[in-house]
Amino acid sequence: MNGTSKIFNAYSRYYDLLYQDKDYAAEAAYIHSLLKRYGVPSGNLLEFGSGTGRHGRLLAAQGYTVHGIELSADMIAKAETAPGFTCQQGDITLIRMDRQYDAVLSLFHVISYQTSNAQLHAVFSNAAAHLNAGGLFIFDFWYSPAVYAQKPAVRIKRIANEQIEITRIAEPVVYPNENRVDVKYTIFARDLGTHEVQVLQETHPMRHFSLPELDILAGVHGFDRIAAEEFLTGNVPSESTWSVCVVLKRI
Repeated sequence: MNGTSKIFNAYSRYYDLLYQDKDYAAEAAYIHSLLKRYGVPSGNLLEFGSGTGRHGRLLAAQGYTVHGIELSADMIAKAETAPGFTCQQGDITLIRMDRQYDAVLSLFHVISYQTSNAQLHAVFSNAAAHLNAGGLFIFDFWYSPAVYAQKPAVRIKRIANEQIEITRIAEPVVYPNENRVDVKYTIFARDLGTHEVQVLQETHPMRHFSLPELDILAGVHGFDRIAAEEFLTGNVPSESTWSVCVVLKRI
């Protein structure tokens, strides 16, 4: 996520709380099913954009050896290693591990944070460089037909634990000629003990993709697309599918 380190260093303060309702266990089980379906029932995985490591630890519990790369130093500081899971700070457009993996994963729309063509080519090239022939590159992303059909809207999320109450406002700005939506987040974090309120503002530029666009990128970097489906459900992508997952195979 080149260029987004400062964003996620701030966002990481409340990241796990904001997404505590996200079903990481179901998502890891889904990725495990994809890996098994396409010939990687076990082995070594490289995760691009590993966040605080929740997907990685769950996949390690399934028997994989997972190494995560995360740009945000604050995210890495919050990540917990576990048997089979390690992680390090690094830029997924540049880092070289001097080894190959059975699959490269990039989850929770990390690919959509690659808003420039140069970033996308660098990530696809780097994924290919870390895979042997037949290795898999699996990632999810915002799907262009759904973005245009559903149209991003202002959303408000409220969540709390014993110490803090958070209200997050997401305000999108659509750039149709760039296949990009800039989501401006305003976060109000209220300490339930002192009642002090901290306010954070960040803008997350997000690119969305069509399947033909990704097929061109895949072909340039030595991949074939072998699957495309709605993330988690496995349904055929449509205008109502916001998040699509693809499986690319290294030729």
